[in-house]
Amino acid sequence: MTYQIKAFENGIRIVHQEVSSTRLVHCGFILDIGSRDETEEQVGLAHFWEHMAFKGTQKRKAFHILNRLDSVGGELNAYTTKEKICFYATVLQQHWNKAADLLCDITFNSTFPPKQIEKERQVILEEMAMYRDSPDDALQDEFDSLLFPNHSLGYNILGTEDSVKSFTQKDFINFIAEHLDTSKMVFSVVGNISFKKAVNRLAPLLSNIPASRSAKKRVPSLTYEPKSNAFHKDISQANCALGKPALSIHDPRRYKLHLLNNILGGPSMNSRLNMALREKHGLVYSIESVYQAFTDTGFIGIYYGTEEKAAAKARKIVLKEIQRICTRKLGSMQLHMGKEQAIGQMAMAEENHAGLMLVYGKNLLDKGKIEPLEAIFSSIRSCTAEELLELANEIYDIDKFSFLTYLPK
Repeated sequence: MTYQIKAFENGIRIVHQEVSSTRLVHCGFILDIGSRDETEEQVGLAHFWEHMAFKGTQKRKAFHILNRLDSVGGELNAYTTKEKICFYATVLQQHWNKAADLLCDITFNSTFPPKQIEKERQVILEEMAMYRDSPDDALQDEFDSLLFPNHSLGYNILGTEDSVKSFTQKDFINFIAEHLDTSKMVFSVVGNISFKKAVNRLAPLLSNIPASRSAKKRVPSLTYEPKSNAFHKDISQANCALGKPALSIHDPRRYKLHLLNNILGGPSMNSRLNMALREKHGLVYSIESVYQAFTDTGFIGIYYGTEEKAAAKARKIVLKEIQRICTRKLGSMQLHMGKEQAIGQMAMAEENHAGLMLVYGKNLLDKGKIEPLEAIFSSIRSCTAEELLELANEIYDIDKFSFLTYLPK
């Protein structure tokens, strides 16, 4: 598969890949703005903006926005992360023009009607309550604040009740004026449409948007110290998290760490943590180890739930598996299987065209280029057992881990 890129004078870029074997087009804006760009008073504002983009523009009311693609069987969606806001859609090929026009409208022409702000405020408060009632989600959000204390990477993306209740129309307008940078946004297209048709449709929509530059700079988090916290909550099992800061997306060792994390506790059922805790001892339903990379830092985290009486035993097993990956070099067969598994998972992920569309946009923003999948495979295949052991001792240093536990009352 090949992709093409088109840049306009205002800095907005299009990245496109034609896929003739589908009837669909996946497309969307990826903006290099996220919750980490908020001040303490603004926490939750980026996510609130994501919601408000659907609530009215200069030429459309909320009903017309929501009905525009749904009425032709398409989907319109959005999400906010620590470093990105995405507005995206999936439609049948023949409705591509509608999707492109609507996405440009909600991204650049939102009006943030005060009455809609009041309605959506309550919706977000309900969303926050839903997450609080889900201990695994709440645990991960609170664990971020341990890893990135007194820093916007540790803020909850949804915000706080007080902050969400405080936002006005002016707050949205000012936030966008401060952070919107046309050189830091990408319109990504993957689907059954030619590059020429995509550019011909997007050029009149994007080329006339005034160039804007943001003077805001992201500040790195430099204050980490290991902490261990436990809280009692109205839950039925112990929910546990442990981890520490790790490598950024610009660190050349990131694919080695991805491979290590995959072997330790990745999504496959044969990960070491799953085999030890679930298959051998029956202590958990699920356990996951994640490696999340940001532009200037990252983190590793391990999350699981177990019976309170088994929590001490489960933690001991988790730490034992971490210690094992730091002290025992992978055998040649283990290393080969780990590499093939990671490569296979990446290859399957590329078949998800909606996900690929978003990955293209994020890679172009973060790295200024899109790494060919074969280059990533080559990087993984070149890893040696000695390199992985050295990296494991640096990253999986248990003395530098933080721990967060929710216990039943």
